[in-house]
Amino acid sequence: MSKLKGASGWLASGLLAFLAPFLCCIAPILALVFGASAAASASTFTNRYRWLFFGLAAVSFGYAGWKLIYKKRQKTGLSNLQSLLTCPRCGHQKIETMPTNACQFFYECENCNALLKPKPGDCCVFCSYGTVKCPPVQAGDKNCC
Repeated sequence: MSKLKGASGWLASGLLAFLAPFLCCIAPILALVFGASAAASASTFTNRYRWLFFGLAAVSFGYAGWKLIYKKRQKTGLSNLQSLLTCPRCGHQKIETMPTNACQFFYECENCNALLKPKPGDCCVFCSYGTVKCPPVQAGDKNCC
């Protein structure tokens, strides 16, 4: 729900901009409520500027999608050098800062004292048990260690 909170206004504006060109479809309802001249003028206006409404809808939906998907990391408050490590043995979680000059092969859980080692195929404990991969992997280096 918190992810949707920041983008809900953009989603609503996109929906309204998307539905505005189809105002001609509800012209009979407008004619009953506001009179025939109001429905005719609204229909003419939306037909003339239909491309503008679709463009606004595309921009609104695009920005809302960007806020929902790509800004997720900023919502959690974690930088690219912080990762939430989860102990596979006891489930204890802790935010740790990753080293930038080396990979961390071992990590001791402060709750159960288990010594965490990277899983096969991973270079460090952050790649195996963290929410954010280590800085060399983030930079695109697959064989970092």
